Amino acid sequence: MSGLYWDVCSYLRPVLKRVQKFIKFLAANYSKSSTFQSITALFMVGSIICFLVVMGSSYFYMFPSSEAVVEINGNGDKNSSKSSQFLSNECNVFDGNWVIDESYPLYNASQCPFAEKGFDCLGNGREDEEYLKWRWKPKNCEIWRFDVRVVLEFLRGKRVVFVGDSLSRTQWESMVCMLMTGVEDKRDVYEINGNEISKQIRHLSILFERYRFTVEFYRSVFLVQPGPGPKHSPKRVKAVLKLDQVDDINREWIDSDILVFNTGHWWTPKKLYTMGWYFQIGGRMKLGMPISSAFKVALATWRSWVENTINPDRTKVFFRTFESTHWSSGSRQNCKVTKEPALKVKGRHKSPMSDAIMNAVRNVSVPVQVLHVTPMGAFRSDAHVGTWSDDPSVPDCSHWCLPGVPDMWNEILFSFLLTH
Repeated sequence: MSGLYWDVCSYLRPVLKRVQKFIKFLAANYSKSSTFQSITALFMVGSIICFLVVMGSSYFYMFPSSEAVVEINGNGDKNSSKSSQFLSNECNVFDGNWVIDESYPLYNASQCPFAEKGFDCLGNGREDEEYLKWRWKPKNCEIWRFDVRVVLEFLRGKRVVFVGDSLSRTQWESMVCMLMTGVEDKRDVYEINGNEISKQIRHLSILFERYRFTVEFYRSVFLVQPGPGPKHSPKRVKAVLKLDQVDDINREWIDSDILVFNTGHWWTPKKLYTMGWYFQIGGRMKLGMPISSAFKVALATWRSWVENTINPDRTKVFFRTFESTHWSSGSRQNCKVTKEPALKVKGRHKSPMSDAIMNAVRNVSVPVQVLHVTPMGAFRSDAHVGTWSDDPSVPDCSHWCLPGVPDMWNEILFSFLLTH
């Protein structure tokens, strides 16, 4: 397009030169007339202005505003023209920054029956609302803007499954609340077993009856199989993680259309060793194995399961990386939630667990898309639950308020699905 613009410029330059020559000819023959001199000056100025107008008009005709709208996927939904660059070779959607967008939030958590009260910060007394107005913007492209009607039709007849820990459940709740904004009769959306949302339940499934699709969550915080401590093991061993076996609930994940994994927050000394959890491979205890090594073995087991079980022609697989936390000085008791995103990430944009996840996915023989959300969350010291939960006495700088950061994870997820 830029070449065409300069072709027009080169075509118009000779025209201007001819006009200038004609003016000089008239000026040479009639320069004695003061009246003509005035007319000539006006004519010259007018010619230059006309030339600039033509050049400017041609430019804006060929290069409309970068915010121009286009249709994608033939669905008639309109998004930024930069969406055509989404996930191109020039675009890393996870490299960007947060910008204010007054069209956010996408929903009201107090009006969504599937959002946990503990994540509804505004409903729990948070007074400032600026944290709700931030949208993630990649540097070299745009994320497809969420259009609930398009997404509901896209998901018709499908099965969406989230597998992981409480951060996975938060993303699941976020997606359900986002989708409910497009449903007229809320009674058409319900948990198929009549279960209430809770932290410990292993399986939750929300049916969107009119569209015949489900959005499900399976609690599997390690992805591999937990079990009791073996006989004759040391007293400190209360339970084991069988690193060479995928969680036995995995058979429920298989026949899904969209499958989203996460793990990480339970792979810590406090969650494991303090509670008496240790590792086992091939029936043998690995008491001295570092958590980082065990995590990589578990990911290798997950990778093997995906390669041998998942049908890539049906199931689109995603793995979300470790989510940034903002505990001060590493203390789980010092949680200071800011009013605006942090200007400096202080190393939170990187995580050894995220690196291990990306390395594992890199070697999978079937397509798996990484949702590398670690850098995004590193800025959002303003978006954690803090003390605005159902238990204010327990501060929380790990989980996110809803609406909030998990909504952006889902917008990116839908971007991957709808632009391919």
